[in-house]
Amino acid sequence: MKVQFMSLGSGSSGNCYYLATETCSILIDAGVGIRTVKKIFKDYNIDMQCIHAIFITHDHADHIKAVGNLAKRYNIPVYATQAIHKGMERSYCMTEKLSADCIRLIEKEKTISLDDFTITCFEVPHDGTDNVGYCIETGDKTFAFLTDMGHITPTAASYIERADYLILEANYDDAMLQMGPYPPYLKARIAGPNGHMSNREAAQFIAEHFPPHLKVLWLCHLSKDNNHPELAYKTVELALREQGIVAGRDIQLCALKRTLPSELYTFE
Repeated sequence: MKVQFMSLGSGSSGNCYYLATETCSILIDAGVGIRTVKKIFKDYNIDMQCIHAIFITHDHADHIKAVGNLAKRYNIPVYATQAIHKGMERSYCMTEKLSADCIRLIEKEKTISLDDFTITCFEVPHDGTDNVGYCIETGDKTFAFLTDMGHITPTAASYIERADYLILEANYDDAMLQMGPYPPYLKARIAGPNGHMSNREAAQFIAEHFPPHLKVLWLCHLSKDNNHPELAYKTVELALREQGIVAGRDIQLCALKRTLPSELYTFE
């Protein structure tokens, strides 16, 4: 089965990922403005009417600000836990709230089927109202989405281990964060167990627990002020090389852009 993946944006300015088979397309998060989403889809010749669902990881603004508008304009159902839906309802950034007919409830560790996809959400540690990652299977391919999490729990690790294609947070460089302009409370929040993952943490974990079937690793949610794509890439590349795993030979490695779309990847 042919599967396509694209990041429409990955960072504190907005996060949105597209995953599609030949008959079904979904979004994971919708924190990129609706005009940007429409422009990117037009550039890549993707029909907005073909989006079957949006799945939400948590209720922070950079993950949900376009959800209401997309759901209303294109009649797209929105899947999230009950707590995340309540958080979205309260959120100041969602000027267009979800109507009752667009709301779909899911539960952690309970798998659902949607056309070509089998989807399981699971707990990740972060400071939203509620926070999940997603394991999405289609045919013989397994994608795992883990963005916005302070550390990798045994539950998160179990889903990383299953991944053929992994979207994993590498938010900040330790030195850039500590030497940067953020106030102490914000630095502590970011580096805390319910904040974000650093390049070093992501690199160390994936190098020491390399999933047996992993083909592609995308580093996501890079900070504008505390990271660089080249730095995130190099940190992970070097950690993998120390374990005898060579990027470009044993695995495809990519640091996703914050405000620009990735290429449209196609996997047969």
